[in-house]
This record gives sequence, C-alpha cells and structure tokens, in this order.
Amino acid sequence: MQIEARRYGFADLIRLPLQAAPAAAVLVGLNAVLAGIVPTIQVLVTADFIDTALGILQGSLERSQIYSSLFAIILLIAYSWVTGALANLTNVKLNLGLEKNYQTAVMDKRARLQYQHIENPETWDLIQRVTSQPEAQLASGYNLLISLTAGILRIGGILGILIAEVWWAALVILSFSIPLFALAVKSGRASYQASKETAKLRRKSNYLATILTSRETVDERTLFGYSDYINELWHERYETARKIEHQVQKKWFIRTKAGGVITALISVLIVLVLLNPVFTGSLSVGLFMSLVGAAFNLVQMMSWGLSRSVDQLARYREYLKDLTEFAGLDESESGQVMPAGTAPQFRTLEFRNVSFKYPGTEKYVLRNLSFRMEAGRHYAFVGVNGSGKTTITKLIAGLYENFTGEILLNGRSIRSYHPSELKAMLSIVYQDFAKYYISVKDNIALGAVNRINRYEDWEITQALNQVGLAAAVNKLPQGINTPLGKIKPDGQDISGGEWQRIAMARAIINPAPLRILDEPTAALDPISESELYQEFERISCGKTTIFISHRLGSTKLADEIFVIGSGRVLEQGTHQELMALNGIYAQMYESQRSWYS
Repeated sequence: MQIEARRYGFADLIRLPLQAAPAAAVLVGLNAVLAGIVPTIQVLVTADFIDTALGILQGSLERSQIYSSLFAIILLIAYSWVTGALANLTNVKLNLGLEKNYQTAVMDKRARLQYQHIENPETWDLIQRVTSQPEAQLASGYNLLISLTAGILRIGGILGILIAEVWWAALVILSFSIPLFALAVKSGRASYQASKETAKLRRKSNYLATILTSRETVDERTLFGYSDYINELWHERYETARKIEHQVQKKWFIRTKAGGVITALISVLIVLVLLNPVFTGSLSVGLFMSLVGAAFNLVQMMSWGLSRSVDQLARYREYLKDLTEFAGLDESESGQVMPAGTAPQFRTLEFRNVSFKYPGTEKYVLRNLSFRMEAGRHYAFVGVNGSGKTTITKLIAGLYENFTGEILLNGRSIRSYHPSELKAMLSIVYQDFAKYYISVKDNIALGAVNRINRYEDWEITQALNQVGLAAAVNKLPQGINTPLGKIKPDGQDISGGEWQRIAMARAIINPAPLRILDEPTAALDPISESELYQEFERISCGKTTIFISHRLGSTKLADEIFVIGSGRVLEQGTHQELMALNGIYAQMYESQRSWYS
C-alpha cells in the first residue's frame, strides 16, 4: 500500500480501508447497512405485535397468532446483542489492519519527503496533522461514512412508512432538515479550519507541557523553580487555542440546533395529526405507537445525529484535502535508501563558488563559498553561531540540492552520486545527536545499519574503549546489553557526557572514509571537549575528518582550518599560520585562551 500523489476524496474513506483491511472493512460496512435496515423492520414488527395483542385482548384473534410476531421481536433483540459484540470485534480488526498498512504507508511517505519539508514550519504543520494517528483518523472517517449511509437507509425506511400513512408529514420534516445539513457542512469546514489555525499554538503548548511533566527536565524544574512561569505560558497558549475553537463550535452549534428545535416542534405536530387516523380506524394503534417512536427518532437523527455526522464528515473532507497536499509533497530518493555495502573511495571534496539559501527565505546562508579538502587530512570549520558551518555539512550529506555553484566529490558533481553512495561515504555526529532508549550495543550498532545484527560483542567493546567508555559500561548491570533510559524496568540512566561518547562510538564503528563532528561536544566543558577531539583524531588516523566548532581548543589538531563568516571563507591555514596572520582567528583564539589554561 502506498500514498499516491493524487487528489483524495470521500471515495477514499471507503477505498483505503478496503485496501488496508478488506475483510474487516466489509464486515463493518455490512453491519452498518443492516443497522440502517433493521429499525424499519422493527417498526413494522412492533406494530404487528401490538395490534395482534390488542386483537387477542378484544377476542377477535387467536393467541397462537401472536407467536410469529413475538418470535420476530426475539430475533431482533438477539440480533442487536450479537451485532454489538461483532461490531466491536470487526472494528478492532479494522484498526489493526489500518495501523499495519495505512499507517505504514503514511510513515513511508513521510520518510521519503525532501528534507526541506521537515525544516519548513508550514509543511511541518501539515505533516503533523496528517501523520498524527493516521489510522485512527481514517478508521473514524470510514465508520462515520458508513454510519451516515446506515442513517440514510434508516431515515428512508421510516420516511417511507410515514409517506404511506401521512405523506405531507415526511415532506415537512425533509424541508426543514436539508438546510440543517447545509449548516452542518459549513460547521465542519469551519471547525477544521479552526484546528489548522490553532495547530502552532497546540504544538507550543504541548512542548511546554512536556517541559512541565517529563523526566528529562525534572532536575532543572526543581533547581530553578520555573514551573509556575512555564505553566502560565502553557495556559496562555492553551486558552488561546481553546477559545478560538470554542467560538467556532459555539457559533455553529447555536445555528444548527436552533433548526433542530423547530423540527422537534413539527414532529410533535405530526404526532397530533396522526391521532385523527387512529380515531377513524384508518391507522392501527400498533402502527401509531410505532410511528410515534419512529417520528421522534427520525427528528433526533435528522436534526441532531445526522447533522452532527455531516458536520464531522465536512471535517474529514478537510483532512482529505490535507492528505492530498501531503501526498503531493516532493520526495527524495535518499529517504529510505540504505548505505551502499562498500563505500566509494574518498579522494577530494571541493566547493566552488557555492551559494545557498533555505527554501522560502531570501537570505543567503552561504555566498560564493570555495574550499578544497583532500583524503587523509583533518580539517576544522570555525566561526560564530549562524555563520553557516552546519549548513555546509547538510550540503555535503546531500540533504539540499538547491544550491548554485559546484560541489565536487572526487572531481564529480555531488548530484551525480546515488544517495546510497553518499550515505556510505559519510559518518556524521551532530550537536543534537539522538538518544535511543535501547541497549548500549544496539545504540552503537545503529552507526552501520548494514551490519547491525552481525556485530560481535568485542567490536562494540572496542568502540567503547576508543571513546573511553568501556569501564563505565562494564559497571552497568548487563554490560553492553543494558537498556538505556527508563522506558524499560531495567533501563539505566547515563550522564550527558556519556551519551555524547555513545554517539561518538556510533560514528567510529561506521566504516565511512569521511567523518564529521558538528559540535556534538558543545555540552562539555572546553577542556573535556578538547581532550575528546584529540582522542577522536587519534582513532581516525587514515580517515578524513571535519571538526566544526565555535570553540578553538581542538583546532590545533587540524591540518587546515577554515574560518567561516558571512557565508564564505574569511581565513584559512594551519593554527600557526592563522595566529601569525593576527586576524579573526587569532582574536577568537586569544579571547578563549583562558578556557584552556
């Protein structure tokens, strides 16, 4: 199952569940159709039972004549019991099928999206709306659509009986109900638009709620005592979003339900009108009593239940619009591509007059940037925050291709390489590296997914030893098999510095010829950072490394240093050459000298 780039409509609320869980979807639909037909049968059976019972009491009918009606009522009661349990079972199976197939298809599409959509706030909001429990949204939409179909069948059956007995009553109910449906459609559209408008506020309030409740922030919450302040910020955003949605719902509730009250009054009038045919004998008592209950149920469905369903269906129509837009987002071939089994040889990397600005912005982050690197050497990019250092790594990794100028890898345009080749060539540790709450061994083995299930314990231990973490891991209850974090009962917490070393070990175990460290040690003190870089430089002997930092303690290790500012190389050379130049680098180094003394 795949999310195709096309327009999605109401038919897809049926098609997609049938594609993801055909048997369960058919059973749910069949049950809903029967649920729409049975109430009409129930009206007729109940009327027959009451009329037969009255005939027996009056002596005009034999007792035996009631058995068929009684048996029919018993069958209907048994049906309602059985179908209730069956409906729950089939809905569970439907949800499981959608979770397995539809949710997987949505997540596959998300994984294939171009990186720019992840960093763009507008498309990120769209992605969040569509991929937040997609299987539940589709299951609800499917159930709503078939329930609406069942409701229409039920209404049609009861209206048919009314038309046969008092034709004008049915027409009156219809004439008042159709405008209610139109209001319900507008209400649903307005509600979904309100939810889109409040998406950013909801995201911010959810983030603040995480700060107030998560384990990761409990130490600072206690130490700094900022809970009341953060709670005020959370409440402000939550209330703003809630009031916007409440105002929309209140407005359309009043309009819709005012029409429902009028229809209810008309149903009372209809009941009064039906009394005369009973008195004249043209309408049986049993059918009158059944029609009275049916008329009130009909009004309830058409003015409240059905209009509410139409309201919700209008909301799902907006969801389908979002799904259409999501399905049309540009994809990247690299999204789900595994690294090549054997990395291409790395010889040179060159930027020639490269300029780049992030999609949707006008400011150039890089402007006519040029430099050259050769295999086996160690390089450092330094500069203030926001100078473009991390952007350089994103271009090297192929995350963005909308640059001008040339990026040449081994003399070839980087665009000509298959994504699997680029992935195999690079091993990157970012400042915001991931913390995986799995075992130590799996945390490190993720660095080379092609061998993730084939690593021997001694290889993992060797990587841990290279980053100075072997002794600490040996003290854990299960050694390298100890789960990290507190998700599992036997999980263990480790320090921030130890998490950083885990990330470094993940990079080390990767056989890629080019290793990039993008300030992963920013949380360490300057001396510890410098020592860790020295260790990484030692164990990366024979490979090409790039250190990115705004702290200069590790730059002495580099064979060549590039000072980045205003999106270009301002100075380059060895540490000694740049200090002798007495320019930007020398000033930065002197300002930080005390950190390392």
